[in-house]
Amino acid sequence: MQVLELRKVYIAFLSLLTTMLAGSVTAQDDIEWYTLGSDYAHTRYSPAAEISADNFEELEVAWEWDGASFGAVSGRSTPSYIDGLLYTVAGYNRHVIAIDPKTGETVWSYREPSTPRSEYSMRADYGKGVAFDYIDGRGVVYIVSPGFFLTALDAKTGVPIENWGTPVGIDSFPKSGVVDLLKDLGHPYDPYEGLPLEVGYITSSSPPIVVNDTIVVGNSAEQGYHQARIENVPGDILAYNKNTGEFMWKFNVIPQPGEYGHETWENDAWEWTGDVSSWAPLSADPANNLVFVPTNPPTIDYYGGFRPGDNLFGTSLIALDTRTGERAWHYQFVHHDVWNFDTPTAPILLDVNVDGRDIPVVAQATKQAWLYVLNRLTGEPVWPIEELPVPASIVPGEKLSPTQPHVTRPAAFDMQGVTEDDLVDFTPELRAQALEALENYTMGGLFNPPIHAENEMGKYAAMNCPGGAGGANINGPAAADPTTGVVFVTSHTSCFALRVIPGEEADLLFPNSTGSTTAQYANGVPGATARPPIHPAGIPLFKPPYSRITAIDINTGEHLWMIPTGETPQRYKAAFERAGVPESEYGNTGTGALVPMVVTKNLLVYSDVASDGTPMLWAVDKSNGNTVGSLELEKRNGYGMSSWVHDGHQYIMLQSGSSLTAVALPAAQDTGGGAH
Repeated sequence: MQVLELRKVYIAFLSLLTTMLAGSVTAQDDIEWYTLGSDYAHTRYSPAAEISADNFEELEVAWEWDGASFGAVSGRSTPSYIDGLLYTVAGYNRHVIAIDPKTGETVWSYREPSTPRSEYSMRADYGKGVAFDYIDGRGVVYIVSPGFFLTALDAKTGVPIENWGTPVGIDSFPKSGVVDLLKDLGHPYDPYEGLPLEVGYITSSSPPIVVNDTIVVGNSAEQGYHQARIENVPGDILAYNKNTGEFMWKFNVIPQPGEYGHETWENDAWEWTGDVSSWAPLSADPANNLVFVPTNPPTIDYYGGFRPGDNLFGTSLIALDTRTGERAWHYQFVHHDVWNFDTPTAPILLDVNVDGRDIPVVAQATKQAWLYVLNRLTGEPVWPIEELPVPASIVPGEKLSPTQPHVTRPAAFDMQGVTEDDLVDFTPELRAQALEALENYTMGGLFNPPIHAENEMGKYAAMNCPGGAGGANINGPAAADPTTGVVFVTSHTSCFALRVIPGEEADLLFPNSTGSTTAQYANGVPGATARPPIHPAGIPLFKPPYSRITAIDINTGEHLWMIPTGETPQRYKAAFERAGVPESEYGNTGTGALVPMVVTKNLLVYSDVASDGTPMLWAVDKSNGNTVGSLELEKRNGYGMSSWVHDGHQYIMLQSGSSLTAVALPAAQDTGGGAH
């Protein structure tokens, strides 16, 4: 059989498998949402079709589930709908909860016993969801906790699975159904207390993923902008047998001697530098036994003078063989990252046709406002990605890579770098005020490097656009339509001001920091980093739109359309009016917020707010971006959105802080009982 024919057979098989395992129709009246991203490809797509442009404005609240009693705060978990139940996590103890999809009633809940290692977690309320699979036909929910334990629960009862895993050495824990992940990382630790802070810190902010018979576990480290010391543990990827909990393999995200990429860690920094964790969710290609791991930068976010070299596998996408843990390929998006360009969302898998070639791709939306499109079997870019020169650092001790990868296609989906041309210019006065506001900052391109306090230029900080908040970012996952190969990316124009100060001073800003050796420089403010100055008129410094959705056809690499998200906030309208700028000139600026989205057979649905702050749900025509329906909501929604069909009716699930809200057409309303 010819290679092209084999490729077509493979693509057809993968498409069928994805449909069967993920966004599948498991019964005539049910359409599942199998992972937090709907499917292994993380498309956030559902073939559900009951809700359309014609009836969208008839939607009403079917039920609301309040997770306040479970300590839920962030609303960062997208429930999975499988075998007639919803499964989610909530709260700082990351309770696992099963919910009746018809009524919103809690069916069961499970809480891991508290330990100091779970209570310290910086990512405790950010669980994002669960993993699910079957052991001998029995549904099993898999969860990784803030304390870094892997637990397997019976999907119908919430009881830990018997004869699974190994005892963890803590009296209050179940004797079965749990694995202590720390024991397989290879660092000294106490089962109850966890890792000593001088050694490092590791937790979890995303669920594992089950690929065939393998559970692949990611992790999360201390926020890099909270670090002023150079030591930490690497966020190595772990894998376990889904049927037994037996440890299978570990992939070293900081290569050890003799491993691929080891030479990219100069100064022997591989011995003590850490992070390079995978806090974003994972995607997978089960037909080819591949899992795709997005990673973040090494310790420390804004200074890497102690870790010269490109620092593989930081700020990369890694494809691993799920059977062995061996690297199939990788692509590093940023060499020697000092910009906090964490890879923030799960990659999306699609099958597309580019110039007559059928290509299985992985598309990764990033904070850099680029969508990197790679062949998911080989890692080769579908369109050229060029290594281009970038500025050197003026910070003492820092040695940046002389070049960085630049995507040539698709075009950037948001502002990159900042020049005078990017500043608001509706009137000469507004432009002059914006320039004056940035007078004490260095402007430059996407890879404008951080600067240090008391530098020779006399500047306060370096403008970094997009900054550590994106572009694209964690609370606005991209979505896609696998039937057309179109990716929908939500982004916002977000800049940071990068300023580093002597490490001894920075260390005072971050209590309980990991490590023991203070870096020469570290982040100079007690947060992600300094925000850019405010325009004196009360508007952003930059031209609108401030937030948007961009539709990108992966078959061609072209942008199909772009729309601002939400409506111009009333405070911006008032500011423009005071400045004498008519609405016809600035139009819809967008709210500036990243938005949750879901793609269905009929629509792209997203949530944001109207000008007066009213939370809204909008329906968009996928082909042209036109709004075809709107619905007022009681609460503002964030992070993830999903859609599934239960008992023949389609629901859209919204996340609002501690609560979940299901909206549906009136025919879906339950007539007996209610949520509590």
